Amino acid sequence: MIPLIRGWTGLQRTTENNTRLGVTLAFVAGAANAGGFLAVGQYTSHMTGVVSSIADSLVLGNITLALVGVAMLMAFLAGAMSTALLVNWGIRRALQSAYGLPLLLESVLLLIFGVFGGAMNIAAHLFAPLTVLLLCFMMGLQNAVITKISRAEIRTTHVTGLLTDFGIELGKLLYINRTVQKTPVRANPDKLKLQGKLITGFLGGALVGATGFKHVGFVTTVPLAIALLLLVLRPLWNDLLSLRTQPLGAGSK
Repeated sequence: MIPLIRGWTGLQRTTENNTRLGVTLAFVAGAANAGGFLAVGQYTSHMTGVVSSIADSLVLGNITLALVGVAMLMAFLAGAMSTALLVNWGIRRALQSAYGLPLLLESVLLLIFGVFGGAMNIAAHLFAPLTVLLLCFMMGLQNAVITKISRAEIRTTHVTGLLTDFGIELGKLLYINRTVQKTPVRANPDKLKLQGKLITGFLGGALVGATGFKHVGFVTTVPLAIALLLLVLRPLWNDLLSLRTQPLGAGSK
């Protein structure tokens, strides 16, 4: 399996690798988002609803809920910032695992999410809010990874943008070009397929995550964490091997 996914998170990028990585991360995001809702009763992948809830809470005078929304927003933002810091740090040092470092961190955080879940039975008032913030951080972390890798062509943690792009291309596909003198309207089949795959990946992950959390609980986070670890394992191993022959900063300028 390692040779099969080799290069998915490496520095040398291809459209095919970006697509495969994007679909995989969309699956993980869907599973974590749906499972997180069953665990703590809160969706954490889309900040649009969070920002709206902050405004609603302020208008209704519920300052506590507004502050909760701000904390979620800041956690998501911190995740995206962490990705930028980790990736740029890795690139400056010519690490093959530069794009995989945030995924390695997310893998660890998924396991911590599972630990928090077990602890919620003991102190739900403490660990439930921490779990929500942890999920928001992970969503920001992951979405920033694929956004940076694909140069903002792919996003994985919210479906609104995916459905918008998918709908635009479907509209182009169904458009009837009656005037031959003008440039015809044509759908982009590659973009149509990409958005369809990402939407399907998120939906599939959500179904798996919801089913897993319903029947086996927080153990569902383990295979998700292993999947992310496998994505980064090969380039990370190559970097560790290179440390034997050169200093860590030898590839940077």
